[in-house]
Amino acid sequence: MDRRSFLKTAAAASLFGPTLAKEALAARDQPLVAVAEGKDYAAITRKAVNAIGGMKHFVKPGDIVVVKPNMGWDRSTDLAANTHPLVVRALVEECLAAGAKKVKVFDYTCNDARRCYVSSGIEAALKGIRNVECKQIEQERFKKVALNGRFLKEWELYDEALSANVFINVPIAKHHGLSKLTLGLKNIMGVMGGNRGYIHRSIDVALADVNSHLKSHLTVIDATRILTAHGPQGGSRADVKVLNKVIASADIVAADAFATTLFGLRPADIPITVAAHQRGLGEMNLERIKVVRV
Repeated sequence: MDRRSFLKTAAAASLFGPTLAKEALAARDQPLVAVAEGKDYAAITRKAVNAIGGMKHFVKPGDIVVVKPNMGWDRSTDLAANTHPLVVRALVEECLAAGAKKVKVFDYTCNDARRCYVSSGIEAALKGIRNVECKQIEQERFKKVALNGRFLKEWELYDEALSANVFINVPIAKHHGLSKLTLGLKNIMGVMGGNRGYIHRSIDVALADVNSHLKSHLTVIDATRILTAHGPQGGSRADVKVLNKVIASADIVAADAFATTLFGLRPADIPITVAAHQRGLGEMNLERIKVVRV
């Protein structure tokens, strides 16, 4: 606690007693999750970010920023396998408006990268914007990093993600055959090199290891439409549910925890969320999360 916070808490204790002061401090420390809803996806993305302090709270003039969407699949926007391009573009524009020197957008795709970048609509959405780089992964830029984790002792991570001043995690909310859901914590796989299939032996612990090393400063979850079955690749419009929502939080676990409820599940149902919470990476108890709807 800094000096100013200490003095405020002390003053509250003298005026209202220690119990109320403790409650006030707990409320101040609650993670904030903003949920914006509407059919203008760029507008609701901005609303969600503004509700948690605005992009200038995260991005400072001169920063190099990575915006990491999910664009791992050769699927069109309506099939809900990739992050919506309008959500990505709005975040990129907000970063530039906050003074970012450069914004880099990339993903280590599962299908052919050239097709994924085109089919997702993200490459086209960013074309022509100055100081924005939407570039396919370059294998030589993976760097072996000591994680000293509980499952992964070391792994290859993408150096442009590691060296950025700000890392913004922008997954789409969708079903996953192995992990039940893929949200912010799992979206980090898009900066992992090597044999990613290996981590499926203990995916929840492995992803907690990676997220412990590479922190997401801001997580924005695209729930404009969600994939309810046959994820992560999908392929049928029958599995897509339109929700017209965007979720934003500085707490990746809290963002994932709230997004879980969109599928009729609890945060405790998702092993990756539980592992990250137990590791101290964020809050998964919905009663301890402040949700603001805008």
